Amino acid sequence: MTTGDKKRVVLVTGASRGLGKAIALRFGNTDHKVVVHYQERARAAADVVERIRAAGGEAVPVRADVRITAEVDAMVADTIKRWGRIDVLVNNAGMTRDGLMLRMSQTEWDDVLGTNLTGPFHCIRAVAGVMIRMHDGQIISIASIVGLQGREGQTNYSASKAGLIGLTRACAKEFGPFNIKVNAVLPGYLPTDMGGELSKEMLDRIVQSNALGRVSNPVEVADFVHHLSLMQDVSGQVFNLDSRAL
Repeated sequence: MTTGDKKRVVLVTGASRGLGKAIALRFGNTDHKVVVHYQERARAAADVVERIRAAGGEAVPVRADVRITAEVDAMVADTIKRWGRIDVLVNNAGMTRDGLMLRMSQTEWDDVLGTNLTGPFHCIRAVAGVMIRMHDGQIISIASIVGLQGREGQTNYSASKAGLIGLTRACAKEFGPFNIKVNAVLPGYLPTDMGGELSKEMLDRIVQSNALGRVSNPVEVADFVHHLSLMQDVSGQVFNLDSRAL
């Protein structure tokens, strides 16, 4: 996909593994320039970049802690210096620190809210300037159904994803006049490294709550995110991608 005679530039946070990796590969294999963001897994991010380049695409790995404004600003500035634009931001970086609320430490709360909510705020604010100048852009955030329904043992994660949904809808209204589309995706339970941290009991409950009796597929979610990034008349929406009734 190109914009005029220019390839679209896509920044995917948390792209070294799991869903972020699947999304980065999906864009990388469809004529995009991809910034593969990571925080700790440098080797894994490099592997994603190598796979994209091997398929004929363009990609670079970039390290940043999304909780830190200066690091996010530097990542975006480096991307613009390298490629002159950012067309798509996918806020995928996330973490869990599960536990009962009354036993939850301040650090467990701060880490999850910092990564899952403050991080996307930093990233959206950093890319907004270039998207406003372009009078175009796509911002897609990976939220969660627990942001709508809540879940015991995940007060921090539920709160962060509820906030991300609110952030998405507010930004859609603020940036709409600049032709910037802002949406959120609820991918459902994914059999990734982070998803594997759930207990078997919780996983069984999730599977049973799905009408189709199965979990989501990261590749299918990545396909949806890619397709959503091409849509020009959709903004402020939250898309549920599993078979649980909301």
